[in-house]
Amino acid sequence: MPVLSANELLEMGTKILTAAGATPEEASVVAAELSGANLVGHDSHGVMRLMQYVSFIRDGHIKPGVSPEVIREGAAFLVVDAHFGFGQVASTFAFDQLATKARDCGTADAFIRNCNHVGRLGSYTEMAAEKGFAALMSVNAPGPGQVAPFGAMERRMGTNPISMAAPGNEAPIVLDMTTSATAEGKLRVAHQSGLQVPEGWMIDGAGNPSTTPGDFYAEPNGCILPLGGPLAHKGFGLSVMVDVFCGILSGSGVGRNDLPRGANGVWMQLIDIEQIVGREEYDGWMKSYEEHIKSAKKCPGVEKIMFPGEMERQTYTKRIQDGVSIPDETWRQISELAGTLNVSV
Repeated sequence: MPVLSANELLEMGTKILTAAGATPEEASVVAAELSGANLVGHDSHGVMRLMQYVSFIRDGHIKPGVSPEVIREGAAFLVVDAHFGFGQVASTFAFDQLATKARDCGTADAFIRNCNHVGRLGSYTEMAAEKGFAALMSVNAPGPGQVAPFGAMERRMGTNPISMAAPGNEAPIVLDMTTSATAEGKLRVAHQSGLQVPEGWMIDGAGNPSTTPGDFYAEPNGCILPLGGPLAHKGFGLSVMVDVFCGILSGSGVGRNDLPRGANGVWMQLIDIEQIVGREEYDGWMKSYEEHIKSAKKCPGVEKIMFPGEMERQTYTKRIQDGVSIPDETWRQISELAGTLNVSV
C-alpha cells in the first residue's frame, strides 16, 4: 500500500478537485477536511471520497462555484441554503456565522439545507471546542439512505451521524458517531481492502446477517443496521430524531426521492461556555470529572481509560510522523481518476 504524508494528501486532493471543476478556494477547504480525516484515522471520510465527489460534480449533484445563502435568520439562529455546493464549504460558512451569533447570545443554532457530504463532523465540533464552545452537529440524508429501520430489511434512512464536543482538561472531548452500526464509508474501506466486517453491522439483500461488505453494494442491496445490536431500537430512535432536527427543521426534508444524491440536512448548535457557566468554573469541574472517570479500576488487559477523541489524537500523532497508508484498490481508483483529469499523483 502506498504511504502518503499529510502534505501529499492535501496536495493530491486539491489538484484533483480543482481539475474536476472546483474553485481553488473550494478545493482547498474540501481537501483539508479529507486529509484531516485520514490523519485522525477516519479513512472512511478521507481521500477515498475523491472518487465520489468528482462523480457528483460530473453528474451535477455537486455544483462548484455556488455560494451558500442565508435565507432566514434571527439573533440566535440562521438557516442556510447550500444550493448543492460542497458540503464542507457550506458548513464552514455556517459555522463562522453561527460563532458570531453564539458570542452575542450565549447560544445559537444553524440549519443547512441542500447540503452535500460535509465530511467528518468531529472536525467542526472540535474546532468549536478549541474556541471555547460546547458544540453539537448532526446530519441526515433525505433520500432512501443506506440504513434499514429497526425490524426492516429495506433502506429508508441515512447513517445520521451525531458529533458533540467540549473543551477538556488538556484537549477537547470529541464524540463523533453514527446512529447506525457503522458508517457506509467504513464498509467501502473494508470492501476495497478485501476485508470482512464485524457481525451486527449489516444484512444482505435477503435480510440475512452478513459480514461481507460486497453484499451491501450487490443487487438487491444490503442494508446497514441501526446502532445497538439487540438494542437497535435505541439507535433507530436516535436516527428518527436526527431526521426531524436535521431534515425537517432545515427544510431539506425526509424520505425524498426528488433531490440529487448527497443533498443533506444539517443542524449545528454552539454554546458559549464563558457566558453560560463561566470558563473558570467549567474548567474546574472538567478537571475533577476527568480524574473521576480515569481513576476507575480497569478491566484486565486495559491499559488506559480514554475519553472520546483521545484515540483520534493518538492516531494523528502517529500518522503525522509515519504517513497514511492508502489501500491498493483505493489508490488504483485515485490514480485512474487522476489520469482522466490529466493530474499527476
